[in-house]
Amino acid sequence: MYREEVTRYSRWLERDMHMMIYGHDGLPFLAFPTQDSLCRNYEDFGMIGELWDFLEEGRIRLFVVDTVDKESWSARGWDNSFRAQRQEQYYRYISEEAVPFILERTGGRLPMTTGLSMGANHALILFLRRPDLFSGVLSLSGVYDTDCFFDGWMDETLYMSSPERFLPNMSPDHPYVALYNQKNIILCVGQGAWEEDGVRSLRYLQDVFRQKGIQAWCDFWGHDVNHDWPWWFKQMRYFIPILLENS
Repeated sequence: MYREEVTRYSRWLERDMHMMIYGHDGLPFLAFPTQDSLCRNYEDFGMIGELWDFLEEGRIRLFVVDTVDKESWSARGWDNSFRAQRQEQYYRYISEEAVPFILERTGGRLPMTTGLSMGANHALILFLRRPDLFSGVLSLSGVYDTDCFFDGWMDETLYMSSPERFLPNMSPDHPYVALYNQKNIILCVGQGAWEEDGVRSLRYLQDVFRQKGIQAWCDFWGHDVNHDWPWWFKQMRYFIPILLENS
């Protein structure tokens, strides 16, 4: 299986940022790791091994990026304006630096965004803000509610990374709505341990999608399905064949 680590300096984040590439061809995924994690997260916790056959056969290709969550979403006690601005800088890094690199590597084939836990939030934020850059989104076990991380604080910068705020205010005739409906949108959450906030926030977004006429698959798995890697393995193996068939 093809495996490569890439290090590139980010002008937005003013530091070296790392990316792991797995697989030589196939449907590309821009993959966000779990909260506070870096680009080896999928490999270290077994996701790459779980998806080895898809990668080896050239059916999918993963581009796993670093995060700066420790300076934004997880940095409780820090200045909230700084935290929000750091998230915005991360958004700019992904959309203006990481994505062009991925497009160069894929010959212009648009990637899907995907992520686990906090990574699911990043995947959805990037997709909803820039649907022109992506072919869809597959988010697993996200908590799409900034209040959970910022204790109800909000400013104009954080608003742009708050789908639960900006999506309800989007006009139903906004051009992005039609663009969303040309893409694959899958958001999945279990209903077992540590998934309570994810269930609540996804049910809210499900209602917003319906109100806006956005065709999103919001999938709620069973009460035995926990917020943990073994279930994310099963969910990825379940949804990837569906995405390959629809791509």
